[in-house]
Amino acid sequence: MFGLFKKKSEEEKLQAQYQKLLEEAHKLSTTNRKMSDQKIYEAEEVLKKLENLN
Repeated sequence: MFGLFKKKSEEEKLQAQYQKLLEEAHKLSTTNRKMSDQKIYEAEEVLKKLENLN
């Protein structure tokens, strides 16, 4: 409750973005393979940024 207004760290933001991109890629994998591959590529780029933070 007291952490309600706590700002997310850069790492938490990148992790959330990575998860979102992977979920979108999974949904697109059944209908549009090219877009799914694009989302996976974007997720990998976010993962690289995340690894560079550590």
